[in-house]
Amino acid sequence: MFDFLLNETQKALVHEASEFVRTQVPKQLVLDMDADKIIYPKEYIESLAKANLLGLRFPKTMGGRGLGWAEEVLAIVEIGTLGTSLGCLYSLPSIVGEAINKFGSEDLKNRFLKPTLEGKICTAEALTEPRGGSDFFGTTTVARREGNHYILNGQKRFVVGAEGADYFMVYAKTRDDAPPHQSISAFLVERSSTVEVEHVYGLMGTRGGGAGRVVFRDTKVPMENLLGVEHGAAAIFYQMMIPERMTSAAGALGIAKAALEVAARYSTKRKAFGQKIKEFEGVSFKVADSITQLDAATALVYTAALAVDAGVESARARRLVSEAKKFATETCWTIVNAAMQIMGGIGYTNVYPIERMLRDTRLIMIWTGTNEIMNLIIQHEYYKELAARKQDSQRDWEDDAPNAHLIDEKVYE
Repeated sequence: MFDFLLNETQKALVHEASEFVRTQVPKQLVLDMDADKIIYPKEYIESLAKANLLGLRFPKTMGGRGLGWAEEVLAIVEIGTLGTSLGCLYSLPSIVGEAINKFGSEDLKNRFLKPTLEGKICTAEALTEPRGGSDFFGTTTVARREGNHYILNGQKRFVVGAEGADYFMVYAKTRDDAPPHQSISAFLVERSSTVEVEHVYGLMGTRGGGAGRVVFRDTKVPMENLLGVEHGAAAIFYQMMIPERMTSAAGALGIAKAALEVAARYSTKRKAFGQKIKEFEGVSFKVADSITQLDAATALVYTAALAVDAGVESARARRLVSEAKKFATETCWTIVNAAMQIMGGIGYTNVYPIERMLRDTRLIMIWTGTNEIMNLIIQHEYYKELAARKQDSQRDWEDDAPNAHLIDEKVYE
């Protein structure tokens, strides 16, 4: 982040998060997670809670710090340098916490959010289903109301943190007589004998985060565990775009930052043809491009965070966070690839962490909404803004052409 933009509190937070990464996360943990020797690092979550780094945006009464997205982004960038698994696990209390904090009752906040931020219980978001990734409203998981509870049946997949989660945030269909957007509810579902969690995936990267399949078989969910109103989870889903995509974007900046530094330092040591490779334009220009791209992505992510903190209208917020997620993750992919190219063959080995970063980075352009979905949202919200804009409130640039007056030449059909 550009230090000159930060206040003293923010600078201190960056230092605090950086020190946590440097001193509290053993190298062996990172290696064992990538080797699938560790399925879920619960101690890591507990250490984050002990350092009071979880859920920075939430009220102090709940265990947070009452900060904003601008601050949380700064912390995620630092944590994100550890890779996507540890970065995502760090973000899960913020993601699920968003729904609890904005839509949950005081009872739910005290029973779930507070102990989550204290590191006493762990959470996961059960969103994706086997028959639908981007097709969220096509969910086939159902919840049928019976007396003072719901009966939940269905399956979710690719649930990061599933293996260690004590409870899940789950979306389920609760009615058949209305359009999909008015038929889904959200619940906090505690782990029980009717909740089957299985670590079944051989992931290319992002390992050790407990990603698994979760199956609900006649799971009883108390009415009190409903988030928001019955059949009203569309509002929750749209709100959740913000934490899901802001955390993905910020985490991507962390990986890109780490990869660029590893490669740049390598270029100051490695020699070829009698000189350090940083002296060759083929290398130094890749570094220059990467610096520029990272700064541009950082600026967009930080601006999106400030916009959300400022309370911009929801449509504008959705567009900005979607832009941030798309641009930051694709920039990260570009920078990590450039880092490997700078390092040559040794970058393709596990002598350096670039190959792990490359494997990790591939996923972030898919999760929390594919970047193709981001494109749909970005252009959709822009066209809405364009249609709503009053043409007499600004210059008519279309008229700045010599023959703009030839109306008969402007044929649209």
